Amino acid sequence: MKQRASWLFAASLVAIDALMAGLAFAGGYALRLQSEYENIAPFSDYWGMLLIHVVTIILVFFFYRLYHRPRAISHIDEFYAIFGAASVGTIVAIAFISLIFKNELDYPRLMMVYAWLLTVLLVSFGRILHARFQWSLQAKGFNEARLLIVGTGDVGRMILQKIRQSPGLGYTVVGFVDDRNPPSTVLGVEVLGKTDDLPRIIESYRVDEVVIAMPEASHQEILSIIARCEREKVSIKVFPDVFQIMASEISIGDLNGLPLLTVRDIALRGWRLALKRAVDILGSAVALILLSPIMMLVAILIKLDSPGPVFYAQERMGLDARPFMMLKFRSMKSDAESQTGPVWATEDDPRRTRIGAFIRRFSIDELPQLINVLLGDMSLVGPRPERPVFVEQFKRSIPRYMDRHKEKAGMTGWAQINGLRGDTSVIERTKYDLWYIENWSLLLDFKILLRTIVSVFADKHAY
Repeated sequence: MKQRASWLFAASLVAIDALMAGLAFAGGYALRLQSEYENIAPFSDYWGMLLIHVVTIILVFFFYRLYHRPRAISHIDEFYAIFGAASVGTIVAIAFISLIFKNELDYPRLMMVYAWLLTVLLVSFGRILHARFQWSLQAKGFNEARLLIVGTGDVGRMILQKIRQSPGLGYTVVGFVDDRNPPSTVLGVEVLGKTDDLPRIIESYRVDEVVIAMPEASHQEILSIIARCEREKVSIKVFPDVFQIMASEISIGDLNGLPLLTVRDIALRGWRLALKRAVDILGSAVALILLSPIMMLVAILIKLDSPGPVFYAQERMGLDARPFMMLKFRSMKSDAESQTGPVWATEDDPRRTRIGAFIRRFSIDELPQLINVLLGDMSLVGPRPERPVFVEQFKRSIPRYMDRHKEKAGMTGWAQINGLRGDTSVIERTKYDLWYIENWSLLLDFKILLRTIVSVFADKHAY
């Protein structure tokens, strides 16, 4: 049944892509007709070109492995892949069209440019619709995948929470496995045994996929677990120790003739630093202009809701561990920390005001940080800044924690969009922040910003 469901989803995806590529070609003809009405053959004469365009796009998508679609895929990542594959496919289609129809029909260069742009847009739109339909079916149990998590620590719990937040992925967590002495249940899911019991558990519970959520385990331990799982021919996924995959590339240097490999480097240097700053200035300025009516309304509501200032300025650590005053809309009582001292906010925090609970739910309290970005204290994307008192605690116990301060702090970051925000593992957050610093790209920043905007409305766990 599961194999038939996979084939059905793949076949319907091919049909959707073919339909959208055909509509894109027809749209390209219509746009060319609007700009060059005279001396254009009727659309019926272009059926051969349309067929070549559609078939070429499908074949190129196949070689780009766009029909080996994982359950969990980002629409943004898929758009990047579609853009590249559609561009190559259109170039190949133009080559075939110019070869086959060179002396028979007008060579529609402008029409093919229109067809290329529309192919990228329409195929992306079609795949979003297909994914939504697939997720809705999987949320109802169609194409279910039974999942076993190895490891009951912070990472294992985080994976379980992610799966519960995404029922459309079609995963059902059957239980946990751990060699330590865990409780009988973890977040309501039963602990089924130890890693030595994996073959029996996989067979008894009809497990389809195993996720090894033990990033600190040794290579020997991981290989031993994989060996036990492979006997049952299940899909195996390993949550990596991000420190092991930190470097985006390895550069070769020398020390007085002695070759050395540099495996850790900072991606943001030179012109890239200037480009990121330009995007920060432009993005923050435009956002402040567009969001100013909302910010003014929030300021009025805060003053009407409780006594105290509109803004809350808090000292945070930024680039090179230099302190700066980070601005937020005040969402708590003015004397919130008078008795407790510096503490993190918690879910259903009693210190919140009425309007504060709402603006924290949708992260509206973060909007004044756009001023920090415009002034250069922060960036739109980067590691989230911490208070000096917490930095002093973390740098003594977490390796490379201070490396987070090699770049500007950000309003949002790679750790935040991956669920590591608020009262979550600081060690895991540090790993994600360091990965971002060493693998920065402008496209990665845009991806994080888009996912942040989506999560503001989708994430019901912000507090």
